[in-house]
Amino acid sequence: MERKGNENHFMKICGLQKTTLLDFPGCVAATVFLGGCNFRCPFCHNAGLLTGEARELMTAEELLSFLKKRNGILEGVCITGGEPTLAGEDLENLLFSIKGLGYRVKLDTNGYRPERMRRLYEQKLIDYVAMDIKAGRFHYPEVCGVSGIDMELIEESVAWLMKGFLPYEFRTTVVNGIHTADDFRDIASWIGGEAPYFLQGFVDSGNVLKGGFSAFSRAELEEFLSIVRQAVPLAEIRGVDY
Repeated sequence: MERKGNENHFMKICGLQKTTLLDFPGCVAATVFLGGCNFRCPFCHNAGLLTGEARELMTAEELLSFLKKRNGILEGVCITGGEPTLAGEDLENLLFSIKGLGYRVKLDTNGYRPERMRRLYEQKLIDYVAMDIKAGRFHYPEVCGVSGIDMELIEESVAWLMKGFLPYEFRTTVVNGIHTADDFRDIASWIGGEAPYFLQGFVDSGNVLKGGFSAFSRAELEEFLSIVRQAVPLAEIRGVDY
């Protein structure tokens, strides 16, 4: 399959997890990490991917060659980052080729480019979206590490996903020193209903953008979960083994 178009962003493939049973619900998948992000969350565990200085691991052609070889073993491909939607038409071309190999595609996003997320859906290039909800709306810019953030764009992405055009989930990495119970009261009122929502414990990867953060205890996460479940009954804690 071929796809042509003007490229408007230099996409860098900066990492590849060859097999995961966790990243894409219901799929044996590979996870592809793209460089570049428009946020600077101080607790980001992929800090090395945030800027244009991130090292390129492979070309798109090399990735597609790998996926061709794993056809029949893998079922899906997770595209994460960084922030994948920054790659624009480069990303569209890559996903077109991945879909041409028969894979399902999951997009991880911070939700700041709702028009690009919709475009990927309209072109049938994504099958699942995981959107990060960074914090309560009252201090989103602080948690994202950028000033002047347009919350209407974040809210537009949330509202569009909740219309259920395709399977999705919301998730928050819960960080001691960043989040309080007020965040989860606001998030619950924001996405209240049947939205799939996950609280994820913070893990210091050793490559965090800013040090000094820690994880909440399991009991503390359960307290936040009880707040959220008052309005979001499907909320769960995920990826916490303590």
